[in-house]
Amino acid sequence: MKIITAIASIFLLIFSWCWVDLKVGHKRYLKHATNIKYPPRNSNITVFTSGKILFDDYMKEVKQAQDSIHILFYIVKNDKFSKDFLKLLQSKAEEGVEVRLLADWVGSKKMPRQIIQELTKSGVHFSFSFKPKLPFLFYTIQKRNHRKITVIDGKIGYLGGFNIGKEYINQGEKLNPWRDYHLKMTGEGVKDLQEVFLSDWFYDTNEDYRGTPAYFPTLTPGTQAQQFVVTNGSDLEQSLTHIIRQATKKIIIGTPYFIPSETLFQELREALARNVSVTIIVPEISDHALVKEASFPYFRVLIKEGAEIMQFQRGFYHSKVILIDDIMCDIGTANFDKRSCFLNSEINCIVFDRTFIEDVEKELAVDLAESKPLNGDAISNMNLVRSAKESLAAILSPFL
Repeated sequence: MKIITAIASIFLLIFSWCWVDLKVGHKRYLKHATNIKYPPRNSNITVFTSGKILFDDYMKEVKQAQDSIHILFYIVKNDKFSKDFLKLLQSKAEEGVEVRLLADWVGSKKMPRQIIQELTKSGVHFSFSFKPKLPFLFYTIQKRNHRKITVIDGKIGYLGGFNIGKEYINQGEKLNPWRDYHLKMTGEGVKDLQEVFLSDWFYDTNEDYRGTPAYFPTLTPGTQAQQFVVTNGSDLEQSLTHIIRQATKKIIIGTPYFIPSETLFQELREALARNVSVTIIVPEISDHALVKEASFPYFRVLIKEGAEIMQFQRGFYHSKVILIDDIMCDIGTANFDKRSCFLNSEINCIVFDRTFIEDVEKELAVDLAESKPLNGDAISNMNLVRSAKESLAAILSPFL
């Protein structure tokens, strides 16, 4: 009995320390972090849903860079595709192009030290983002830079859900094929992407290039209205609440992880109550433990109240897209979960252009055609194992 009490006491002590570390660390970080909703811009935007097509275009633009390449990814892996990508950056740096690569410390932990040394030796400026540090060790381990941003010569920008690794070009052993949404942009919005990258670079390296004229060339306005929402562990919930409230006909959400905050969950229920159609597309297979169990309690309620939950069948569904009627869509890096709302650094692009929205609707129609509806009864039949998994998932949901 004494042993059990001692173990319980140690567990309680560790849990209390983690909780205090997380809360105080988050509060301290938010004092210095900036959440930005940029003014509406006019840009030219292309949406990619195939990693192979995206990266064919992406690598071509990187090869043609003349002055600067600024890249931020959550994940850079240690496979052939990743090594080829890094070798391209090395060759551009050796040509005299300024190359900066920022990679999240947790997401890109598989990058070997030798490769990083080769990058820096060739002239690539490299840094990890959000390295764990004291005094808030647990918080900084949980804090992730989940943004994926590329800016080439200050004129061409990319952002979205794809990372660097073979699975993103459909060469993975398990999660294959990979379905995601990524944007390419020219026009006014590229200036905002450059500002976000340089702000992140400054935070992680203390090297301040914000406002450097060479990185902000004159940009010709595009024809498609868009607006960036940049969040750092707060304000994303508020932004998503705002766009959900605009819906009068339909809401379509594509997300790999559906673990909403209580506020967002209630907003969807209220949308259903005012006769708005709500469709949520999620993967049938999962890439992380307990994420499906964490979503089931929400799905049971939403299905009962009229929502349609669709499970994507053809590979892994990693999209981060929200369509509101035919008036706006939101595509970016944020998942529809608590981690993106309250921990991660994210960037989303809200697009108001009707032609672009029609293109996204066509892609979502493909997603829906490749999906099957989730039967509420199938997740309502509880047993001891499922109940235990859901209980554990509920406790861990802020970190999944």
